[in-house]
Parts: sequence; C-alpha cells; structure tokens
Amino acid sequence: MPSVLVATKEGLHRFDEGGRGGPVGLAGRDVTALGPSRDEVWAVVDRSELWHAPDVQRWSHVADLEGHRATCVVAIRGEVFVGSSEARLFRLADEGLEPTPSFDDVEGRAGWYTPWGGPPDTRSIANWDETVYVNVHVGGILRGHVSSGGWTPTIDIDADVHQVTTAEGLVLAACAGGLAVSADRGDSWSMRRDGLDAPYSRAVAVIGDRVLVSASSGPRGGAAGVYRGSLAGGRLERCRDGLPGSLDGNIDTYCLDADPDGTFVAFGTADGRVFGSQDSGTSWSELASGLPAIHRVLVAA
Repeated sequence: MPSVLVATKEGLHRFDEGGRGGPVGLAGRDVTALGPSRDEVWAVVDRSELWHAPDVQRWSHVADLEGHRATCVVAIRGEVFVGSSEARLFRLADEGLEPTPSFDDVEGRAGWYTPWGGPPDTRSIANWDETVYVNVHVGGILRGHVSSGGWTPTIDIDADVHQVTTAEGLVLAACAGGLAVSADRGDSWSMRRDGLDAPYSRAVAVIGDRVLVSASSGPRGGAAGVYRGSLAGGRLERCRDGLPGSLDGNIDTYCLDADPDGTFVAFGTADGRVFGSQDSGTSWSELASGLPAIHRVLVAA
C-alpha cells in the first residue's frame, strides 16, 4: 500500500492513501527535499544536511553540504546527487558531498539567470536509465551520464523550467509556458498547453500512461490546479472531482507525485493541504490539512 510523505518546515509527515497519519519523522526539523531509492528515502534537512532512511522510519545523518543551500536530492543507480544554490551539482562519495567539476564548466552557464537578479539554483533532477537530466532555474535542462562527465544543454533557457521528469521514451518538463515534451532524449521539444486555463506550470508527474501537471496564472499563483492528460499527447483536462474550484499560490516543484507502479497520486498545496487520488487523478479527496509549509510530497511504497 503506498504512503504519502510530506516534507514540511516542522518535520516529515506520513499518511496512508486514506489519510490516516503516522508518527512525524525528523520532528521539529525543516525537511526541504526528498528523494526515493526503491524502499529507501534520502532527505535534505535544514537546507544543508543529507539524511537517509532504509525504511522511511530509521533516519541517520550522512553528510553536510557546506557553503551552499541544498535544493534537491535524487538517487540514480547507486549514485546520490544533490543540487544546490548557485546552480551546483554534488555527488555523495566516501569523503562526503563532492562537487561535479564538469557541471561547473557546462556550456552556456554564463547565460543562466533569475527574474529577480539573484544567482540561479539547481531545481530538479531526473533520469532515463543512466542518462541524467538536471534542471537549472533559470538555465534550462542539462543532459549528462550517471557515471561520466560532460553535460549538454537541451532546451532554451528561456523556457523557464521548474521541474523535469521522465517516462518511457519521453522527457517532460513543467515550464512557465506549459508542459514541454521531448521524444528524443532532449534533442528537440514541443510545448503542450491545450486545455490549460493558464500555462504557468510548476510540477509534473507520470502515472501509467497519464501525465499530470500543475498550472496557474503566474509566479504568485492564481487559479492553480492540476491537469491530466495522455502521455501520447492531446488536450489536458483540469482535475475537478473532489477538488476546490481553484487553489491559492502554486502547486510547486516536487509537490505533485505518483506511484509509478500503481494508480495513486497526491499533491500538496501552499496552504498546508494534501489531496490524494486512487484512480490516477480522476477523482480526489483531502488527506490532510493544517500542515506547516510544504516543501515536497513523495508517494512511497
């Protein structure tokens, strides 16, 4: 039975698919990122500490990231990668978290930016087998290999990517202008926005042959919702059954997730609510409310 892990400013909350809660992990700590690895989970705590749990309950401290703020974590084929502020990429080694020099030297880095003028961040990481996709905000998506150096830009940086993920044969990205899709590992892209009330997209998840994406009116939110469509293409339809007409804020990066082997999907909102669906997003129910600020929602086995 899948469970929902909700990373918040005050610990890691856990709910089953019916909304029944369990003990809070890492209580009182600011859990800012989560990354699954089969039955294991990796977490970023207080924006600089890397923690690990073999069974989602027994947590241990693994390493510290010094001089940067950790933004995302992912485990890929035995390797653990941590993205950070200043658009850096670190790899877990025996000596701790080590920078990836080839990522620091990637083509086009000098053109990365943020709308507010600050330095960009590494925002999300995904993989397709041993190919790794690293999303920089704002810097597009870089494609590399899990065990070797060398990174290739794959999408125009002005696409303003907020999250990258993959499905069999596809790379998908939630962007300011809609849902970007590549069928050739990132060499070319098309934009899906038909059916979106507004195109500004922050999160994307895949479940079976369906894709779900969050969208709103812009960076400050407005008319936010979750949309559902076929991976094969076509119109995206707003999810309505069991959900409010619109939500405040944005359903943010990594706040929408799905069980890749089942039909359960969940998302968290800016005001501390969690919604779940047991039928791949067709109908929904509220699983929790009144939670502290939500950073990440992860559907775990």
